[in-house]
Amino acid sequence: MTPGWHCPTVTTYGLDGLTEWLGTRAERSVALLLDGGVAEAGVADSVRERAERGGRAVRTSVITGPGTPEAVTELARGIRDTELVVAVGGGSLLDQAKLALLLRSDPDALARLTVPQRGGLVLLPSGRERGSRLAAVPTTLGTGSELSAVACLAYERGKRLVMGTALRPGLAVIAPEATATLPAGLVAEGVLEVLFRLCAGYAGDHRDRPTEDALARALAERTVRLGDEVRDLHARGRTAGDGLRTEIAKISGLSHAGWVVLNRPPYAGKGWYLANELSSELGLRKMTAVAALLPPLWAAIAAGDARLGSARRLDALWQHLRAAALDPAGEGRPGRPLPEEPAAGIAALIDSWGVGRRITVEPGRLAVVARRCVRAWGAGLPMLDGLDAADIEGLLAQAVCDSTPVGP
Repeated sequence: MTPGWHCPTVTTYGLDGLTEWLGTRAERSVALLLDGGVAEAGVADSVRERAERGGRAVRTSVITGPGTPEAVTELARGIRDTELVVAVGGGSLLDQAKLALLLRSDPDALARLTVPQRGGLVLLPSGRERGSRLAAVPTTLGTGSELSAVACLAYERGKRLVMGTALRPGLAVIAPEATATLPAGLVAEGVLEVLFRLCAGYAGDHRDRPTEDALARALAERTVRLGDEVRDLHARGRTAGDGLRTEIAKISGLSHAGWVVLNRPPYAGKGWYLANELSSELGLRKMTAVAALLPPLWAAIAAGDARLGSARRLDALWQHLRAAALDPAGEGRPGRPLPEEPAAGIAALIDSWGVGRRITVEPGRLAVVARRCVRAWGAGLPMLDGLDAADIEGLLAQAVCDSTPVGP
């Protein structure tokens, strides 16, 4: 039996929704967790003021480091005497808050998170209390951590992916003021991350699912149009407005949930595992690794490597995305043509959005990345579906040999 999908997270648009949610809660003590990058921003003050209404006691902590097991354990200790947690920050901060609440409600979970293992995936047992006491206010776009049941945990040699319904927050607050200061480059990266996730689930699934596919295509087409809008605004020296950023955030959350992901193969997105190890080993930004990897990954799928995805479904999806780029407003007005072939097309789209994908690597480093991939996600584990180190190194070599000039 294939498990169904249920998302208990309440989603609201604007900080007034946080005020309303807090007004329904009987708890009187709040831990306010702030990402170091927004601790002095206006959104931090706005959230704090709302949390303090009604005489609630609010204790503020500024989180600056990566989410290592030690950091998450310390954070769990710091919130042990508070009844509610409000986390304001990017995906890393939200992941730390989710994991800290898990440890607070289930101290035995620490052993599961830290047990020596080669695999990169940690599956939490079902039936654990979910993060209903967590309100997540994302300050970046793309990760969708505020609605997802996963969290990344940093280790000395990379990241593990922790997965379980206990990690879903109780409230997700999509507030335009929380992302108001995001540079255009990070907005573009956020759009690419959403598109990457939608396409990975669609092309990585070999079976047609008419309703689910239609929804995924619609979201992916909408994502391309939004990315082009961000690009065009940037070209005119303007930034993405509140409405545009909110639309991107909506799709980011939807890409994690509902009929878009229902009954999909759980490890359809092979690119995530490879990009994770590539970025960790080389010290790259996550979306730089994704942008570099996507064209050769799609080329391999198109060439018939069924382990990576369906060539037929990737091509069908890409033709929809090309059409969306040609009709950016959905009103029949011509936009910019993209190549017909998926790999060349996604490379052109990434470049037009100004997301850098040029990577240089010292000799031998790609072999290290490939071995890391196999150790964490392959060699009998189901994530890589039989891809070996030679397969992965060949794919990565194409990712770093692209000399196409890119934007900043």
